[in-house]
Amino acid sequence: MVAIRKIALLREEASSELGEAGARPVVRAVALVAIANPCAGRFVADLSALVEAGGMIAARVAPDLVRLLPGPAVSYGKGAIIGTAGEIEHGHALLHPKMGAPLRAAIGGGAALIPSAAKIGAPGAALDLPLGHKDDAWSRGHFDAITVSLGDAPRPEEILVAIALADGGRLLHRIGEGAKR
Repeated sequence: MVAIRKIALLREEASSELGEAGARPVVRAVALVAIANPCAGRFVADLSALVEAGGMIAARVAPDLVRLLPGPAVSYGKGAIIGTAGEIEHGHALLHPKMGAPLRAAIGGGAALIPSAAKIGAPGAALDLPLGHKDDAWSRGHFDAITVSLGDAPRPEEILVAIALADGGRLLHRIGEGAKR
């Protein structure tokens, strides 16, 4: 079990861009979770503790994110900032093998891969958290990102995990959908 030090929730509602109103507001919700990195400061071949923690974190915060949206989630993303005593693989161990299933369960599905990003950073470092449509990876109107940070995380021996949901794509999307490849 990985210790959670802090959970922060962010809800962002966008209504207009450059004075032009969207058809409806688009809401994005993000959970930022600062956890202890059990592998900090040393090479660890078996990252199963972090793999398991990824699923646990998503199960813990995904229902909170769903409640922050006024309608169903149609877009999602995940990411991690690994403190300076860790390595990039620590973040990917959290994000990939087990985080997706509880997130998809909370939103009632999701056929597309969950976009992700990970990096090493100091406390207060920002992450451009990618977002994409939950069912259609080619939906250009849902290619998006939200920049997130938490002032005191990650500390050197922590990982800051970010999970986002949105009830729409970009507010004034108008570049067409295009053909799937």
